[in-house]
Amino acid sequence: MRLSVPGAALAALLAAAPALAERDPQSGAPLPPQPRDPGSPITDHFFIRGTYYAPQLRTNLRVDPSNPPPGVSGTPVNGESDLGLAQRLHRGRVEFMFRLRDRNRVRVDFLEVDRSASKTIARDIVFNNETFAAGQVVQSSLDWRQFDITYTYSFIRNRRFELGSGVALYFLEVDAIGAVPAQRQRQEVSAATPFPALPLDATWRLSSRWAVTARAAYLKATVSGFRGWYADQHEDLQYRCNPHFVLGLGYSSTRSSLTRRGGSFPGSANVSISGPEAFIRFSY
Repeated sequence: MRLSVPGAALAALLAAAPALAERDPQSGAPLPPQPRDPGSPITDHFFIRGTYYAPQLRTNLRVDPSNPPPGVSGTPVNGESDLGLAQRLHRGRVEFMFRLRDRNRVRVDFLEVDRSASKTIARDIVFNNETFAAGQVVQSSLDWRQFDITYTYSFIRNRRFELGSGVALYFLEVDAIGAVPAQRQRQEVSAATPFPALPLDATWRLSSRWAVTARAAYLKATVSGFRGWYADQHEDLQYRCNPHFVLGLGYSSTRSSLTRRGGSFPGSANVSISGPEAFIRFSY
């Protein structure tokens, strides 16, 4: 029987396969194949994460009149105690990550927190160009939207640990409405502000399936007619069920303090959104 050259080469490789397998240094016996690495956040090239988020909210707000006389400003109010806005919410949020080569990452995140309430107020409240009298039922709403884009470069990256920094851009939008329908009073103010911030991202692979990630971003700025600061932080513990599916628990916090003179939202807003979260993540 004639055997072609390619066929002979294939037969030789198959015969030599046991010899080429990794062997025990003591006995020389072939070692069993190593289990497949399930992957980790350090090696993922993409993920999409769906999160159940249960934050506690604290809101202090003051909306000044558009053209106030000297010494006149809006009334400082607490959104939860004075206006009856919910102190805790149950929300979903979505996050994406794209890894560009090994050390460059882009993360995209979105959060929407909308609240409304009706409450009889205990004192007069100056809200923009209206004064709501004590004893009136005030209908209020406060909508907060946050869209984040973060780029990081990993200046430390190995099998167990990754640490990087870069630049983050936070797009914040707030819309506030106060109304007393019985008196036909209504005022609405809104503002949208982009915030650049300095991020820091860290990942620690504890084992083949467990990992911890943490990140933070911060900015403080004072420009013409505006001053404020913004802080965002997140920590989580992840369990990788298989190479593509991850379960996790974490904690996220967003805090901001903004003050503006004039514009579409004259006054100040101090907002804290923080609480636990549970998530599922698909990655590859």
